[in-house]
Amino acid sequence: MPIWNERIHEKRTEKGITLAQIADRLGVTEATAQRYERGNIKSIPYEHMCAYGEILNCSPAYLMGWEDNSTVMLNNAYPIELKRFPLVGKIACGKPKYANEDRESYVMAGTDIKADFCLKASGDSMVGARILDGDIVFIRKQDTVENGEIAAVVVNNESEATLKRLFYYQEKGLLILKAENPAFEDLIFQNEELNEVHILGKAVAFQSDVK
Repeated sequence: MPIWNERIHEKRTEKGITLAQIADRLGVTEATAQRYERGNIKSIPYEHMCAYGEILNCSPAYLMGWEDNSTVMLNNAYPIELKRFPLVGKIACGKPKYANEDRESYVMAGTDIKADFCLKASGDSMVGARILDGDIVFIRKQDTVENGEIAAVVVNNESEATLKRLFYYQEKGLLILKAENPAFEDLIFQNEELNEVHILGKAVAFQSDVK
């Protein structure tokens, strides 16, 4: 059984913080927060551990059992301010597929990320941009992006979504969605086919778990 569940429970009860308050800060259900404390979940996302450290006023390293002093402070350390981003589904990093919206889920990330929502990457077409399967990609809503920027794009009359590097040539009536993996072909839309394409927004950041 991991040690972090015991230390989280100890610190939470010591500070009089409820499971409901923890769940709200993490953006998870109260049942999930309870499973964390009971050790029923073998691993915990990095952003959740950072949030626990902020909420419980101790270092994530202490909670993980890597150090014994819960009040260790570093001269060059500063707290990370977190906020919740709605996780609205998965987006294909490969062949486009339907993006299911799940507005009950949230991801905790730094307040310096200027995004409106996030999506979970699925597939390996964007590995050249260091976006891997399972990564969280933060999207800022906007109808257009500059050529060469990575965008979340809905295609085929808003039934499929994909994350690609976008190139638009207005004089040719041509739009190309390029993968960051040579194993994947370009997605090309021209003339009337452009009506099938809708830009959800620009990818501004991504978040990966340490593996």
